[in-house]
Amino acid sequence: MKSNNLLYTLMVFALLFISCSSDNSDDVNSANIMADIQEISDLVSNGTWTITNFVDSGSDETANFTGYGFSFNSDGNLVADNGSNTVNGTWSVTDDSGSDDSNDDSSIDDSSDDIDFNIFFASPSNFNELSEDWDIVSRTDSRIELIHVSGGNGGTDNLTFEKN
Repeated sequence: MKSNNLLYTLMVFALLFISCSSDNSDDVNSANIMADIQEISDLVSNGTWTITNFVDSGSDETANFTGYGFSFNSDGNLVADNGSNTVNGTWSVTDDSGSDDSNDDSSIDDSSDDIDFNIFFASPSNFNELSEDWDIVSRTDSRIELIHVSGGNGGTDNLTFEKN
């Protein structure tokens, strides 16, 4: 009888340990994601950026943004300016860990695969094509590479910003 009680007690402790370890892991992961979001937000909101690559479903459309400097303001406003035209939009960096991403691209950095880099422009149409919830492929202090896999047609879009 004592061995059954001991076995039962050990099983309860093992389950509690596993349960606590999992919760702790989720807390650490959530804290890491929040730190990454803040780091990315701080990075892009410092200075102006240029689009050096934009491929929309296989079509290179980088030239549509030649001469534009992009300012990711800390208040969530996004301003693209080429000296004579100004286009206003919004941006954010958000936690996507609760979402069911259909993007199974294993080349995406695991530390950023639960983070969306969101861009929205209502118009003009060439800027509207940037309006997506982008996944971060890679980032440095002067470059951020993004990818979006369309849920509708399965096309892949690639977008790269480089700091001026």
